[in-house]
Amino acid sequence: MNASEFESCIRACLDCAVACDTCAASCLREDDVAMMARCIQTDMDCADMCRTAAALMARQSDFARAFCKLCADVCRACGEECAKHDADHCQACARACHACAEECERMAA
Repeated sequence: MNASEFESCIRACLDCAVACDTCAASCLREDDVAMMARCIQTDMDCADMCRTAAALMARQSDFARAFCKLCADVCRACGEECAKHDADHCQACARACHACAEECERMAA
């Protein structure tokens, strides 16, 4: 597989990482931060997973497909958590996570 075949998944992963970082930072500014703790944690985990998946794909690592499968699982979990909250940043993050999960599942197949 060449690098161009990874392009849309890399883009989705990087978009998701930014959405997760934005969501986590925004959640930390909410009035009830304790209520957002699970959202913040999954945002941070997902952002790290997405950045790592993008890096593995960019260098065409032998582990990219397997990592993309795990990344999809984390993105799904983060998307589900964010979708529970009404804040715009959580809803935007949920959309980015679901889109990334789909791309990563396609890549892992």
